[in-house]
Amino acid sequence: MEGVFKNRRLWGLAALLGSILATPSLLPNEYYLTVLIVGGLNTILAIGLNLLLGYAGQISLGHAAFFGLAAYTSGILTATHGWPVAAGAAAAIFLVGIIAYVIGKPTLKLKGHYLAMGTLGFGIIIYIILNEATAITGGPSGFTGIPKFALFGFTPTRDIEFYYLIWATVFAVFVISQNIMHSRQGRALRAIHTSEAGASVLGINVAGYKLFVFVLSAVFAAIAGVLYAHYITFVSPGSFGFSFSVLLVTMVVLGGMASLWGSIFGALFLTALPEFLRAVENYDIIIYGAILVLCMIFLPGGLAEALHRLAKLAGSLYGLVFGKNGGGARK
Repeated sequence: MEGVFKNRRLWGLAALLGSILATPSLLPNEYYLTVLIVGGLNTILAIGLNLLLGYAGQISLGHAAFFGLAAYTSGILTATHGWPVAAGAAAAIFLVGIIAYVIGKPTLKLKGHYLAMGTLGFGIIIYIILNEATAITGGPSGFTGIPKFALFGFTPTRDIEFYYLIWATVFAVFVISQNIMHSRQGRALRAIHTSEAGASVLGINVAGYKLFVFVLSAVFAAIAGVLYAHYITFVSPGSFGFSFSVLLVTMVVLGGMASLWGSIFGALFLTALPEFLRAVENYDIIIYGAILVLCMIFLPGGLAEALHRLAKLAGSLYGLVFGKNGGGARK
């Protein structure tokens, strides 16, 4: 049984890699490639948040703050102080990891809506700092002049190159997360989600594991922030506010909590949906809201569970139709 499960995981990774490689050739123009690039960034964020929210059961409403901190830090170090992009990116990711550790140690002692309010407060503080520190961040007008991404001589200049860079990162983050969730650490996080008291009785270091997944989730957000800053080459506080944190939570819930595939589906769905609704711009907000409400009502397990059920149904129908035909032929 374990071998079958491993084969399913390998087939899933192969399907994801094949989709990443083949998708650009199927797009009608480069506009959709840009949408997929943004979708890839959101997928990295959603995977990280799903580890925290879906697997460990710890809600965060300030996740956009880690995203913004990394984007601004890398942008300022490279544009203002002349750091190489690789050094600026590494410093930004390290800084976010340290801040997540310092913030998470006291905050994760809170539970439920108290934890939500604690992370929300952190997000608001970072948003205010980005707005008010005009001399450093550019204030509400934003920060410009950020150099394009460059690493070990590789400098993507076209969208297709950046697409492969970002989705290669998505693939790496997905594999790392999948390995963690199918390890002893993943089982411990699921136990904490089910019952912190029960997990503690079993000898699980509840505080340590919660802090670990909080920092890991923040580091994934920082990676996305660095890629975002050096792709757009411009950052502004409005991109990292409370509404974006709520959008990330919606991606996780809609895609499917405790499902890494759900993170991909949810992120891509909510990234692409506004683009398809531009044709009905006078009613797009109403339709957008109605779609989300209907999905939450009729797909409580998220898009991942819905697609899984459709695949099982298709498999059953295939076996029913072709199995009977094959039996008839043998007779």
